[in-house]
Formats: sequence, structure tokens, C-alpha cells
Amino acid sequence: MSVSYKKLWKLLIDKDMKKKDLCAKAGISSASVTKMGKGGHVTTEVLAKICVALDCTMDDIMEVVNVEQERIIHYEKK
Repeated sequence: MSVSYKKLWKLLIDKDMKKKDLCAKAGISSASVTKMGKGGHVTTEVLAKICVALDCTMDDIMEVVNVEQERIIHYEKK
């Protein structure tokens, strides 16, 4: 399984925010945002700070993706 933060990036676009704006508003490091941009893992504390800053839930910013299903979808697109 992996984590996708595509919902977060879309939410930032909808709110006309940049990643650096998110860092400032949520009080998180740019390293955490970089990790998320690469699909890496961050602490629940970071996720909670983002949710408070954006007034949203974790479901609004991330989703767990089954790697096997992701491979099948990628294969079908070819």
C-alpha cells in the first residue's frame, strides 16, 4: 500500500495556495511537504496540522492506495 496526496495538491489549487503558503499556515517544514510530494510518509501530527490549517479532514487531503490496483490501472492505461 502507498499513500497519495493528490487530494491535498488539488485542494491547494482550489484555495489558490502554494506549498510555501501551506508550510507557513500549518507550521510545518518544507521537508514534510517535499516528502508528501514524493508519496512519502509523514507523521499524523503533520497531517493534523494541515487539516486544522485548511479546515478539512484527512480524507480531504490523502488516500491509501493499494499498490497492486495502482499497477493494474497503470497497465490498463497503456
